[in-house]
Amino acid sequence: MSTDIRANTVLPGRREPITLHTADELNLVGELSLPQDRAPRATLVCLHPLPTHGGMMDSHLIRKAAWRLPALADLAVLRFNTRGTVSEAGRSEGSFDGGDSERFDVAAALEYAEFHDLPDVWLLGWSFGTDLTLVHGLDPLVQGAVLISPPLRWSTEEHLRAWGESGKPVHAFIPEHDDYLQPEEARRRFATIPQAKVVGFPETKHLWVGKDKQALDAIVQAVVPEVPTPLPTTWDGPAETRQVTIVES
Repeated sequence: MSTDIRANTVLPGRREPITLHTADELNLVGELSLPQDRAPRATLVCLHPLPTHGGMMDSHLIRKAAWRLPALADLAVLRFNTRGTVSEAGRSEGSFDGGDSERFDVAAALEYAEFHDLPDVWLLGWSFGTDLTLVHGLDPLVQGAVLISPPLRWSTEEHLRAWGESGKPVHAFIPEHDDYLQPEEARRRFATIPQAKVVGFPETKHLWVGKDKQALDAIVQAVVPEVPTPLPTTWDGPAETRQVTIVES
């Protein structure tokens, strides 16, 4: 029986709660999602939007990546709450530090991926998560970066230049009607990274409401271009429907 893939559809996969351990001795709440019965092609380490404005590991694009992409694109998806951030899965220890001490959170996620031999690790940042990616994510383990709605709030020219010098691929997905950085200005700012691919998304806003399919297609095209897109919008086989409780910080 064919099932329409909707906002709350969970496709088959191996999912387990995980705990990340930071160098400053905090425990962070997370989840690892893997393909059901095969090895992943690549890995997304997801960095969520600003927790002081509701961002968390259940922010909708990250949640849908974890629920769909292991089945549709053979991707491993590691998502977690940065320090002090709460979601239905629980609250990570510590407190929000404006993107500074969060460097330990990024490092802990990458250490987990390395220790568990997760393949071809990419950072997937959304909004605040893009600043964490650009400022703290240039690690030898990281194959490249996907930046969704980057505000470039804390990222400096020095950070962008370092990514440019690394030669690692950078994909920036810029909503036409973003509140912080729109396509024309984004192309100017990201010129510091010669290899950056800046893609504008028409009729899209910072939060990508109603645009999750376009976002997930673009992520797959960037990270595993051998997987055909657009991704299916129906699923033949078992699937669940899950309602997420949005927890206020």
